[in-house]
Amino acid sequence: MFFIIKIFVFFRRESKLFFTNITDLFSNIVFFFLSIFIFVFALGTDEQLLKTIGVGIIWSLLLLSSILSLRKFYEEDFNNGILVIIHMSGISYELLVFLKIISHFLFVQLPFLISLPIVSIFFNLPTNEVYNLIITFFIGSLILSCLGSISASMNLLNKTNFSLGGIVVLLFSIPLIIFSVGINNAESELIYLINLLIGIALIFLGIAPWSSAAFIKLAISNK
Repeated sequence: MFFIIKIFVFFRRESKLFFTNITDLFSNIVFFFLSIFIFVFALGTDEQLLKTIGVGIIWSLLLLSSILSLRKFYEEDFNNGILVIIHMSGISYELLVFLKIISHFLFVQLPFLISLPIVSIFFNLPTNEVYNLIITFFIGSLILSCLGSISASMNLLNKTNFSLGGIVVLLFSIPLIIFSVGINNAESELIYLINLLIGIALIFLGIAPWSSAAFIKLAISNK
C-alpha cells in the first residue's frame, strides 16, 4: 500500500509540473499547427496531393514537436537532485524511468490527439484515415516517449551537444513513421498491423527503462 502511495505522489508531482509549465506544451502545439499551415500553403490547393502525403507530413511534424520537449525529460530533476531523492525513497531508477515515460505519454503526447482531427481537415483526410491516424498515434506516441527517455538520459552524459539525442530519436523514429503511414494506407489486415505496432511499443517499453536507467546511473556517478 505504501508503495502505491509513492507512485501516486510521483504522478501528483508530475501533474503539478505539467500545469506549472503548460506554456511549454502550448508552444509545442503552436509550433505543430504553424508547421502544418506552412506545408499546406506550400503544397497549394491540390486536394489529391494533400490526401496522398498528408498523413506522412502530420506524423513527421508530430515527431519534431515531440523532440522539443526532450530537454526537460530528465535534465531539471537531474540538476536539482530530485532523481536521487526519488531513488532514495525506495523507487528504483528503472521504475522511475518507467513512470517518467508514462508521465510524458500522458501529459505531453496525448494532448496532441485533440489536434489531429483538426489538422486532418486541412489535408482533406477521409474519416477512416483520421481514425487510423488517431489509433496509430496513440500507440506510436508511447514509442516516441520511450525513445525520448533514452535520448534524454543520453544527453545527461553530453553537456556540449544536445542535438545528439534528437538525432537518435529521429533515426529510430523513421521505421515508426514508415510503419504508421503504411497502416493508414493498408486496405486489409489492419487489425494485424495495429497489433504488430502494439507489440513494438511493448518491446520499447521493456527496453527503455533499463537502458535509460543505466545512462542515468552513469551520469550521476560522473556528476
